[in-house]
Amino acid sequence: MRLYNIETIAKKIGISKKYLIPYGHYKAKIDLKCYESLKNKQDGKLILVTALTPTKAGEGKTTTTIALLDGLNKIHQKAIAALREPSLGPVFGLKGGATGGGKVTVEPSEDINLHFNGDFHALTSAINLIAAVIDNYLYQGNPLNIDKDRIVWSRALDMNDRTLRNIIIGRGKGNGVEREAHFLITVASELMAVFCLAKDENDFIDRVKKIIVAYTHDGKPITIADLKISNAIRKLMKEAMNPNLVQTREHNPVLIHGGPFANIAHGCNSLITTKLALKLAPIVVTEAGFGADLGAEKFLDIASQEGNLHPDLVVMVATIRALKLHGGVLYEDLEKENVEALREGLKNLQQHLENISKFGMDFVVAINHFSSDSEAEIALLSDYCRQKGYKFAFLDGFNKGGAGAVELAEEVIKALKENASKYHPLYKKDEPIKEKIEKICKEIYRADNVIYSDKALEQIALYDKMGFSNSYICMAKTPNSFSDDNSLLNAPRNFSIHIRECNLASGADFIIPLTGSILTLPGLPKVPQAVKMEEE
Repeated sequence: MRLYNIETIAKKIGISKKYLIPYGHYKAKIDLKCYESLKNKQDGKLILVTALTPTKAGEGKTTTTIALLDGLNKIHQKAIAALREPSLGPVFGLKGGATGGGKVTVEPSEDINLHFNGDFHALTSAINLIAAVIDNYLYQGNPLNIDKDRIVWSRALDMNDRTLRNIIIGRGKGNGVEREAHFLITVASELMAVFCLAKDENDFIDRVKKIIVAYTHDGKPITIADLKISNAIRKLMKEAMNPNLVQTREHNPVLIHGGPFANIAHGCNSLITTKLALKLAPIVVTEAGFGADLGAEKFLDIASQEGNLHPDLVVMVATIRALKLHGGVLYEDLEKENVEALREGLKNLQQHLENISKFGMDFVVAINHFSSDSEAEIALLSDYCRQKGYKFAFLDGFNKGGAGAVELAEEVIKALKENASKYHPLYKKDEPIKEKIEKICKEIYRADNVIYSDKALEQIALYDKMGFSNSYICMAKTPNSFSDDNSLLNAPRNFSIHIRECNLASGADFIIPLTGSILTLPGLPKVPQAVKMEEE
């Protein structure tokens, strides 16, 4: 595989050499001044790629996104993709890399999956600087009157390590104030969310200053502005603020920047990158994490409102394998034809599509083709889409590259021409906190009830009192079910969503209800990808 020099890729989308900051031959950062030079240019069309509820059968959302980009360019439609950076946690944990697969990948894939251009290292350092300074204030006489039992800022690492979720720090003479502390994965930190929602470097710092890290003994919030380290954070994050430019195997441009998880954060690449991409190409393909009940909901309710985006179309990725699993087939039996299970599993796809319609969005169903798909199963799914009047296309980018996504690309162009987007968010920011939470739980998940713990209710009352009632809602929920129970597949009914606590992300301007047993620092599986790499 031969890659083009990154200057050639930049030239392809009109990025002047003076705005390019090369990181070797095949990667570069783009100076933020590039956007200023393009700000009067008309925005392109924005396509959001999402998927049905994830299963271990695999859906291939990123693979579809890259294939669609290559397919659009195959039919001479100038397009660019905007994606999230992979986290080392999944790379070495359960999932593996996040740069596509087969003949539709972003390159250099190993560099992107690992250290890339250092953004996540910078974020992790900044997160831990904040934590270290908080504990130093405690040790140095506590001039800010910090209540050590009400510190809400956690340390971070970009790795799955369950042993660090709850720890005791400061043990031993001279090692600081002993207290309970916590780690989370870098991508779940509020600093990642602020990084991805900021308009520019100054907006990033303004938001950082607002982040509440602790409370005093008399209940007053302490912010990063009070710690007086915002300029140190600016220095750490200076290079990280610039979006990254890479290419697909077929030499089409991809911007990659930021990477919050959609189950515990808002799951979209940086707004800086999306807005830059919209100036660089007439069509932009972006992706939101996990299923449409998480990533797409947050993209349409949080990122689009905050970034003043107006998405034009949704591409819903589905596979016959995943639909059969939702229909009750065991993973071990997915290779066998099972039309009835497929028919039952269509309920999951149907609910996701109904939900997308609630945002005023048109959609195309992208059926990611596997060799095990039988003729009878393909016929059933095709007939279902036709009867419902859904636009759909099969694609096989994994095996055929962009040529395998031409049919999907043509359907997407047709949809963009036929229907103007009527996008609108599900809720208004000024609705009460509980009303917004319940709207998501009942209209998107289809829960009958929302059950709050006493702690969650106390936190919601506090945030109301503090003036944060007009914040977005960023649900933290299992990605494996519409419910908060990851064993409930397909489209469950007659269930309740359980809110055990609600965290405040004041810099990101959202409230995070934690549901069920969701965790902010994953653990490694019995045989992690890191061990499997030994066989390579």
